[in-house]
Amino acid sequence: MFEVTIEETFAAGHALRNYHGKCENVHGHNYRCQVTLQGERLDAIGLLVDFVELKRVVHEVLDRMDHQWLNDFPPFDSLNPSAENMAKYIYDEVSAGLKSRDGVQVGSVRLWETDTASAVYRP
Repeated sequence: MFEVTIEETFAAGHALRNYHGKCENVHGHNYRCQVTLQGERLDAIGLLVDFVELKRVVHEVLDRMDHQWLNDFPPFDSLNPSAENMAKYIYDEVSAGLKSRDGVQVGSVRLWETDTASAVYRP
Protein backbone atom coordinates (compact mmCIF):
# COMPACT_ATOMS: atom_id res chain seq x y z
CA MET A 1 0.00 0.00 0.00
CA PHE A 2 1.31 3.44 -0.94
CA GLU A 3 0.45 6.61 0.97
CA VAL A 4 0.95 10.30 0.29
CA THR A 5 0.22 13.00 2.84
CA ILE A 6 -0.12 16.77 2.79
CA GLU A 7 -0.75 19.30 5.54
CA GLU A 8 -2.59 22.59 5.11
CA THR A 9 -3.91 25.22 7.52
CA PHE A 10 -6.97 27.40 7.91
CA ALA A 11 -8.51 29.57 10.62
CA ALA A 12 -12.12 29.44 11.81
CA GLY A 13 -14.32 30.12 14.81
CA HIS A 14 -16.90 27.98 16.53
CA ALA A 15 -18.66 27.21 19.80
CA LEU A 16 -19.54 23.67 20.84
CA ARG A 17 -23.25 23.14 21.45
CA ASN A 18 -24.41 21.25 24.57
CA TYR A 19 -20.88 21.33 25.97
CA HIS A 20 -20.21 22.51 29.50
CA GLY A 21 -16.82 24.17 29.69
CA LYS A 22 -14.67 26.76 27.95
CA CYS A 23 -15.40 25.44 24.46
CA GLU A 24 -19.10 26.29 24.71
CA ASN A 25 -17.99 29.93 24.38
CA VAL A 26 -17.17 31.63 21.10
CA HIS A 27 -13.54 30.93 20.20
CA GLY A 28 -11.34 30.18 17.22
CA HIS A 29 -8.50 27.97 16.12
CA ASN A 30 -5.68 28.01 13.64
CA TYR A 31 -6.41 24.52 12.37
CA ARG A 32 -3.83 22.24 10.79
CA CYS A 33 -5.23 19.53 8.55
CA GLN A 34 -3.35 16.43 7.40
CA VAL A 35 -4.87 14.42 4.55
CA THR A 36 -3.44 11.01 3.65
CA LEU A 37 -4.32 9.21 0.43
CA GLN A 38 -3.68 5.53 -0.13
CA GLY A 39 -3.68 3.09 -2.98
CA GLU A 40 -2.05 -0.10 -4.16
CA ARG A 41 -0.93 1.03 -7.63
CA LEU A 42 1.16 3.88 -8.95
CA ASP A 43 0.44 5.54 -12.27
CA ALA A 44 2.64 5.24 -15.37
CA ILE A 45 5.18 7.76 -14.05
CA GLY A 46 5.36 6.30 -10.55
CA LEU A 47 2.93 8.54 -8.65
CA LEU A 48 0.01 7.57 -6.47
CA VAL A 49 -1.41 11.05 -7.04
CA ASP A 50 0.21 14.33 -7.99
CA PHE A 51 0.70 16.48 -4.87
CA VAL A 52 -0.52 19.46 -6.90
CA GLU A 53 -3.84 17.71 -7.56
CA LEU A 54 -4.21 16.63 -3.93
CA LYS A 55 -3.50 20.16 -2.69
CA ARG A 56 -6.04 21.58 -5.17
CA VAL A 57 -8.78 19.25 -3.91
CA VAL A 58 -7.96 19.86 -0.24
CA HIS A 59 -7.84 23.64 -0.77
CA GLU A 60 -11.28 23.56 -2.41
CA VAL A 61 -12.62 22.18 0.88
CA LEU A 62 -10.55 24.15 3.38
CA ASP A 63 -10.85 27.49 1.56
CA ARG A 64 -14.63 27.32 2.01
CA MET A 65 -14.13 26.92 5.77
CA ASP A 66 -11.32 29.47 6.16
CA HIS A 67 -12.23 32.50 8.30
CA GLN A 68 -15.80 31.26 8.74
CA TRP A 69 -18.05 31.04 11.77
CA LEU A 70 -18.50 27.27 11.56
CA ASN A 71 -21.74 27.19 13.55
CA ASP A 72 -23.42 28.87 10.54
CA PHE A 73 -21.55 26.77 7.92
CA PRO A 74 -23.43 23.69 6.63
CA PRO A 75 -23.39 20.98 7.88
CA PHE A 76 -22.22 22.52 11.17
CA ASP A 77 -25.27 24.74 11.33
CA SER A 78 -26.95 21.60 12.72
CA LEU A 79 -24.01 19.23 13.39
CA ASN A 80 -21.74 20.16 16.30
CA PRO A 81 -18.50 21.65 14.89
CA SER A 82 -16.21 19.38 16.90
CA ALA A 83 -12.79 18.43 15.56
CA GLU A 84 -14.08 14.88 15.11
CA ASN A 85 -17.07 15.97 13.00
CA MET A 86 -14.92 18.40 11.04
CA ALA A 87 -12.36 15.68 10.24
CA LYS A 88 -15.12 13.44 8.87
CA TYR A 89 -16.59 16.31 6.84
CA ILE A 90 -13.18 17.04 5.29
CA TYR A 91 -12.71 13.32 4.62
CA ASP A 92 -16.07 13.10 2.82
CA GLU A 93 -15.52 16.28 0.78
CA VAL A 94 -11.98 15.35 -0.30
CA SER A 95 -13.18 11.83 -1.17
CA ALA A 96 -15.89 13.32 -3.40
CA GLY A 97 -13.31 15.55 -5.10
CA LEU A 98 -11.08 12.57 -5.91
CA LYS A 99 -13.76 10.38 -7.56
CA SER A 100 -11.84 10.45 -10.85
CA ARG A 101 -8.76 8.75 -9.32
CA ASP A 102 -9.23 5.00 -9.81
CA GLY A 103 -7.83 2.97 -6.91
CA VAL A 104 -6.91 6.01 -4.80
CA GLN A 105 -8.85 6.73 -1.63
CA VAL A 106 -8.56 8.95 1.37
CA GLY A 107 -6.95 6.90 4.11
CA SER A 108 -7.37 9.40 6.93
CA VAL A 109 -7.84 13.02 7.89
CA ARG A 110 -6.18 14.38 11.03
CA LEU A 111 -7.31 17.80 12.22
CA TRP A 112 -5.35 19.69 14.87
CA GLU A 113 -7.14 22.37 16.89
CA THR A 114 -3.92 23.16 18.74
CA ASP A 115 -0.31 21.99 18.55
CA THR A 116 -1.10 19.26 21.07
CA ALA A 117 -4.70 18.23 20.34
CA SER A 118 -6.04 16.54 17.21
CA ALA A 119 -8.82 14.27 15.99
CA VAL A 120 -8.57 11.64 13.26
CA TYR A 121 -11.20 10.20 10.96
CA ARG A 122 -10.58 7.07 8.91
CA PRO A 123 -13.17 4.62 7.63
